[in-house]
Amino acid sequence: MLLRGLVNAYGSFGTYYELGPLHEYPASTIAWIGSIQAYLMLFTGALTGPLFDAGHFRLLLIVGSSLIVLGMATTSVSTKLWQIMLSQAFAVGIGQGCLFSPSLAVLSTYFSEKRFLIAMGLAAAGSGLAAYHIEGGTIYPIVFHTLEPKLGFAATTRVIAYIAAGTLLISNMVIRVRTLSTQRRQIFDMAAWKEPAFTVYVIGSMIAFLGTWTPFVYIEVYALKYGITSKQLAFYLLPIITAGSIFGRVGPNLIAARIGLFNVVIPCVTITGVLAFCFIVAKTQESLIAVSCLYGFFSGSIVSIIPALGVSISPSRAVIGTRIGMACATIGLGMLAGTPVSGAILSHHGFTATWAFSGTVALLGACFLTAARVLHGGWILRQKL
Repeated sequence: MLLRGLVNAYGSFGTYYELGPLHEYPASTIAWIGSIQAYLMLFTGALTGPLFDAGHFRLLLIVGSSLIVLGMATTSVSTKLWQIMLSQAFAVGIGQGCLFSPSLAVLSTYFSEKRFLIAMGLAAAGSGLAAYHIEGGTIYPIVFHTLEPKLGFAATTRVIAYIAAGTLLISNMVIRVRTLSTQRRQIFDMAAWKEPAFTVYVIGSMIAFLGTWTPFVYIEVYALKYGITSKQLAFYLLPIITAGSIFGRVGPNLIAARIGLFNVVIPCVTITGVLAFCFIVAKTQESLIAVSCLYGFFSGSIVSIIPALGVSISPSRAVIGTRIGMACATIGLGMLAGTPVSGAILSHHGFTATWAFSGTVALLGACFLTAARVLHGGWILRQKL
């Protein structure tokens, strides 16, 4: 629950950096902080999977928790770009990676294959639902923007570190592994890239993620620059998006369990792309809030369903862990490059071009996912895929 929350909450930090201590840097440079953090969560997660299979879950949990808390604590005293990069991007990102794959693997030991998809959706909602009450993508921005004017950046970031420490302490105390894999997982399965459906699925997902996170990072700056909302309300737009994703990470998964993953995620990615274009014309407070809620819902489904697609198109359970790790490491390249590219477009061409980029790549990703569905199961529309 903490992992996605910290990734989603970066938009609040990014706005502060862009308007404050790092104002001399272009938006594309500042965006690397959040994108590296998000990518390292996925890339490191792919590498730590075999360590989990080898029985080192407790070690990964301790190391990951320590790095996250240490990274946020050192971020509180960072004033230079390289200091923030080391603390928030690398330390927190690697710490999240130590927990990412093991957290999914532990989940799989508690649920049958039939119920795993629903459980995964509920877990993905943790960064929105649990965040609303405890931490994560909804509460962190609220904490940041409520306390920062009163306490300052350093003290506020330390408060966030304390919240992270408390939630991670609970995780360290209660999470247990029911069963361990009897087979040692490989890091790479080169045969996967020879399967057209898998390859196109990974490419399509990477392209979709290239534009999905743009509103999470720039929605607050957009509202402030054009005076669409008050300053106070602008800072609540990110929590509104992440709160909307609560239902998007659960509801579509319930539907997907009945009609198939591809049949749900393709329309959701398509609508996400269309909604990105809608930000261009959302020039009133009411319209911006409405688009933000809808965007959170449909983009939330991407987060929870796309990793599960790697499971559905794998030929056997023996290679699922390896293929999910490979897919996440590759898909993460979209998250790595997406917001810096959006930032560069924003610096040179403004928000209209930025939203157009986000929507275009999402629609292109939907086209690739449609091709992957055809390669995997054919053209029959009513087939459960």
